[in-house]
Amino acid sequence: MQQIEKSWNGKKVIHPLNLTIPTHQIYGLLGPNGAGKSTTLHMLLGFVQPDKGNIYINHLNMKRQQAEIRKQTGYIPENVNLYPYLSGLENLNYFCRLAHITYSPQELTDILIECGLQPDVHHLRTEKYSKGMRQKVGIAIAFAKKATTYLLDEPGSGLDPVASNELALLLRKLTERGATILMVSHDIFRVRETCDKIGILKKGVLVQELNTAEISTNELEKIYLNYRQH
Repeated sequence: MQQIEKSWNGKKVIHPLNLTIPTHQIYGLLGPNGAGKSTTLHMLLGFVQPDKGNIYINHLNMKRQQAEIRKQTGYIPENVNLYPYLSGLENLNYFCRLAHITYSPQELTDILIECGLQPDVHHLRTEKYSKGMRQKVGIAIAFAKKATTYLLDEPGSGLDPVASNELALLLRKLTERGATILMVSHDIFRVRETCDKIGILKKGVLVQELNTAEISTNELEKIYLNYRQH
């Protein structure tokens, strides 16, 4: 993102924002409600157009190559919406076909297993799934696109510690296979434990960037709270 600006109803919510996400890494955009995280994410998804500046994903320009960017991008929202009367396997197959991608039943099964969903629930209706299980199907849908970039909105929200840890391991596996991930969150602990690099957003301004290898969770918490209080 280069010099991105965005205003709503005359109020600037994103000030000139420059954000570079290293390839094959997980970048955590940390900030409280109202910091501009969702607006930033929606601009990266092409849902919202910036007032000024340019957005590049995989060296493609959002203004001119949005269709190609969407083919290469997987989006995982806070609450994954699945068809409740379809199984996890059926949901995956349906969304793949919507994207004009065809897999065999065995390939679909393998993708779900790869994304952490145990085989004994593949044929269970997703109305009976936990939030963590639905998240895994959502990741499988994005993974099946063979995306190179993943955009996640509060992916750990509402997950128990075991499911959160499983999610972190899965995201790490994706980066090892060449993916680049942006994770938007206000969860200090999860961001610190999952991401390679962290950006702190306050009132639409990227106030600081940190490498997680160089900072503890307690240190990050102190820095984050200091920005919130001042």
